[in-house]
Amino acid sequence: MTFDYDLFVIGGGSGGVRAARIAASEHGARVGLAEEYRMGGTCVIRGCVPKKLMVFASSYPAAMEDARAYGWDVIAAGFDWGTFRARLDTELDRLEAAYRGGLKSAGVTVYDSRATLTDPHTVALADGTTVTAKHILLATGGWPFVPDVPGAALALTSNEVFKLDRLPESVLVVGGGFIACEFACILNGLGVEVTQFYRGSQILRGFDDEARGHVAEQITAGGVNLMCGTDVVSMEKAAGGVLVKASDGTERVFGAVVYATGRKPNSKGLGLEALGVQLGRNGEVVVDGWSQTSVPSIYAVGDLTDRINLTPVAIREGHAFADTVFGGKPRQPDHDLVASAVFTQPCELGTVGMTEEEARAQGPIEVYATTFKPMRTAFAGRTHKVLMKLVVCARTRKVLGCHIVAPEAGEMIQLAGIAVKMGATKEDFDRTCAVHPTMAEELVTMRKPTRTA
Repeated sequence: MTFDYDLFVIGGGSGGVRAARIAASEHGARVGLAEEYRMGGTCVIRGCVPKKLMVFASSYPAAMEDARAYGWDVIAAGFDWGTFRARLDTELDRLEAAYRGGLKSAGVTVYDSRATLTDPHTVALADGTTVTAKHILLATGGWPFVPDVPGAALALTSNEVFKLDRLPESVLVVGGGFIACEFACILNGLGVEVTQFYRGSQILRGFDDEARGHVAEQITAGGVNLMCGTDVVSMEKAAGGVLVKASDGTERVFGAVVYATGRKPNSKGLGLEALGVQLGRNGEVVVDGWSQTSVPSIYAVGDLTDRINLTPVAIREGHAFADTVFGGKPRQPDHDLVASAVFTQPCELGTVGMTEEEARAQGPIEVYATTFKPMRTAFAGRTHKVLMKLVVCARTRKVLGCHIVAPEAGEMIQLAGIAVKMGATKEDFDRTCAVHPTMAEELVTMRKPTRTA
């Protein structure tokens, strides 16, 4: 059978674009790609990139306070959301153009259209066009989930925060995951009065308990009104914003309500069920180690598969797929020991490997941990502390996990991740000479365990 394309990709995010580019430019495949919104996907358009730029913007009030303590005569006249928003839009336009340019240079045909599947080799575009492909790659990512509570339509999600015309005076952020915590800190730093509801007992479920407790303390000390064990019962429109009735019996009007209660795989309406593509309980596309679905000609990568929902992981999955199917170099993406960061303020959380709780369940461990005031902000009179923590196997001496709560922890954990990935032992860390004076030197100077288990 003759096909229009060797590969057709549905979704123009990081994973799909990487797979398309590699298949076309490095392996000579005929590739088409459909994206219904903007090229770049969640990360570039409504996730990692604009969020990190907002993190930078929100950090300046504290930096200016510190500057005064260091002798600088600094006056902050106030934050202009409109100015920032305009520059943000310009930057996202630039990045989207770069994505499009990369695809064009690789020889990929781009369709600005929604696409669905009609059979294992046929894609139907929203304009009525149909194309065929020997292989189809699904890379449609995830979408914010808002629980079905009365008045849910009044809530914003992280998608809409980037497009606000103006910042509200007060906001309720609902959720306890990394997106909720990051936006609570961002908005707080930009001068918004922030309350955060989380129905669980502690934020950042799934992260190391000691580390997430430390983050919660820092968030609260930084000005966010964090309320765990609390959820929204209902919302209704009111003068000045949204009236929220909470599970603790309180009621309050907020200028806006932002739900960050997780994301679900964006698999609805693609025609997958009719083709026999297996879906999981949350709508994720089930794949094997080669990113292949239950239908042999159809593959999936990225958040749609709900394996590890991080942009660099999606990129690696897409690249491995292209090399395997079109490059004659079969390889599976490596999902082991993936480092990650949560960009909270005043301290970020960087983590790689096992939590203390996970490691303890597998055998005897030693825990090395220390908290201290970092030099830079301690001089300025700030009271927040950083946390450095290593989880070590008592038998093999391997460092099983590294957890850092500190300014720029995301930068530190990238390099610590290399050591953990290589299987470094605690003695390897100890043999490494410290870089002084730095926060990270504590990772190689902790000699005695704080506890064993």
